Amino acid sequence: MNDRPKQPKLNFPAIRLQGRREGDRTLVWDPRRAMWLVLTPEEWVRQHLVAYLISHCGVLPERLVMEYPVEVNGQPQRADVVVVDGALKPLVVAECKAPDITIDEQTLSQAVRYNAILCARYLVLTNGLRHYCYEQTDGSYRPLAAFPML
Repeated sequence: MNDRPKQPKLNFPAIRLQGRREGDRTLVWDPRRAMWLVLTPEEWVRQHLVAYLISHCGVLPERLVMEYPVEVNGQPQRADVVVVDGALKPLVVAECKAPDITIDEQTLSQAVRYNAILCARYLVLTNGLRHYCYEQTDGSYRPLAAFPML
């Protein structure tokens, strides 16, 4: 993608994106959603996370759902990335933030709210620079890891 605004280097393996300019916006093609999306800092992180899940974790592309609908307190929300199991039940809920956003208790609370409805076993929080993984057992969340991926 030539001519796109410089995005920060993330702690994920490098990926290739198909992009184009539309006025003052950079768009990126998302093959899983089969649509062009505005390349925001959060989308930059999401695309890297999805590529990592597929290429390094063995997640099948058809088991990834972007912007998974979740209704929280009667309000429609969307979980950034959800990995579903063979029965199409959520297994992992991932919350992506822009690289300049700190992953904190508020981010964890947001993912936990979504997961109160989705009941996934794992949560992943990332801003592309720092990554946090949690496992839910018996209604509580145990940190599994906090690290740069590389």
